[in-house]
Amino acid sequence: MNRRKAIIRLAGSVAAATAAANVWAQGDKPITLVVPYAPGGTTDLLGRILAREMAPLLRTTIVVENKPGAGSGLGATYAARAPADGRTLLVATSTTLAINPWLYKRLGYDPVKDFAPIGMIGSVPLVAVVNASVPVGSIAELIALSKAEAGKLSYGSAGSGSPQHLAVEMFKSATGADLTHVPYRGSALAMTDLLGGQIQLMFSDIPPALAHVRGGRLRALGVTSPKRQIAMPEVPTIAESGAAGTRDFQAVAWQSLVAPTGTPPELIARLAAALERVMKQPQVQERLAAEGVEAATLPPQQLAAYVKSETTRWGAVVKASGATMD
Repeated sequence: MNRRKAIIRLAGSVAAATAAANVWAQGDKPITLVVPYAPGGTTDLLGRILAREMAPLLRTTIVVENKPGAGSGLGATYAARAPADGRTLLVATSTTLAINPWLYKRLGYDPVKDFAPIGMIGSVPLVAVVNASVPVGSIAELIALSKAEAGKLSYGSAGSGSPQHLAVEMFKSATGADLTHVPYRGSALAMTDLLGGQIQLMFSDIPPALAHVRGGRLRALGVTSPKRQIAMPEVPTIAESGAAGTRDFQAVAWQSLVAPTGTPPELIARLAAALERVMKQPQVQERLAAEGVEAATLPPQQLAAYVKSETTRWGAVVKASGATMD
């Protein structure tokens, strides 16, 4: 009897897996992968890599659809309201799932109730860079100068509540650094003013800062990740600086893949398996590392737990910063 039950259970699993493998091949409607940011950024790059690499594994076409706005809120709302049939997916960032709930009193989506986690894609560390004219060469010296010239050192970000903003606020809380926030409408504008000397500091994504560091216009003081980055191995982590309050410091943005709640579990399992396979490809990991992204994998249940812990952590930072988007 037990052997018969095992055979029946196995047959059911095989049937479910087969259905999941074939569901996207029915008809000619592709999977839509929603990227809630404009083309050209890190999230867009990740989305296009996933679309290209996951499509053959799922035996279908994946089309990237950019829906920027409201700090990823517009794209997230669109995906949350889509049919839960496995044909709409969302590249959800730390902003989408862990930060926006604290910034906005009214969201068009519920980060917990509206999405089923599929898996982690990667993390995006930042690098603390100063204009070359700023007389500091380390994180410890930056903190000391900020206190000596209280209110005179300013830092730019992609906007109030952005990862670049909140990472510096976390840094200020940990170290007591005295830094003044100057929000911009996008990180490119902040970088322009940093290069021009209108602001002195920025916690930037690595790719846009790298060429300027190598060209001598910016000085890199430390990365916000737990370990040094392949793209700039000579730059220590902030935790390595030895400055008071930095011992356990880390602040990274992250990217994940989710689907509308109600998407059949067998489809989630199929998507998660394809995602994990893609993220373990050496060529994908190398491409992402060159762009300052650490490839990472977490299965659905572990991703859900991670998002919960990150929501709590970033919530404390948002509250301390006083940032709001309403």
